Amino acid sequence: MPIIIELDVMLARRKMRSKELAERIGITEQNVSLLKSGKVKGVRFDTLEKICEALDCQPGDILIYETDSDA
Repeated sequence: MPIIIELDVMLARRKMRSKELAERIGITEQNVSLLKSGKVKGVRFDTLEKICEALDCQPGDILIYETDSDA
């Protein structure tokens, strides 16, 4: 898939656990886990906004576009 989700990287940089992020943004730990693993087909902009606010980052810090030739 050409969109790579690097939520786990940003969580590590911020020294935050998935559980804490889930509590801050109001979603389940399981949904955070699904986002981290890239097993989702999409993410709502309001959820992305909350993630960026909680982690003090930009969407581009979490979502990376990679062409097939980059893989």
